Amino acid sequence: MPPLLLKLVFDKVRSAPMPFFVKPVARGIADKVTAAFIAPNIERQLAFMEGELAARDWFAGHDFTAADVQMSFPLEAARARGGLDARYPRLLAWLERIHARPAYQRALEVGGPYQLG
Repeated sequence: MPPLLLKLVFDKVRSAPMPFFVKPVARGIADKVTAAFIAPNIERQLAFMEGELAARDWFAGHDFTAADVQMSFPLEAARARGGLDARYPRLLAWLERIHARPAYQRALEVGGPYQLG
């Protein structure tokens, strides 16, 4: 989650109102930090999680556990804005399994959909 939070902050830096002469410097710094640190860390962590799901459907074994609940928000955030895409088919399939659970559907009915954008 920390790299996803950093991505959110640096994405906001790029679009924040600021004096015209500061904007290229701020965007340049944000771009460099994202390219050199944030994006590689997100990709490394997503690849690790992808590998963890190679032998099982859920993070802590063959059954749904609290570990999966804990991982749901970071992976929802990564899907929305952090690089979780077709390169990680196991993680995408895991998200589909989470979304298909009746408890997940009931939670969305009560709380509404995520607003991650």
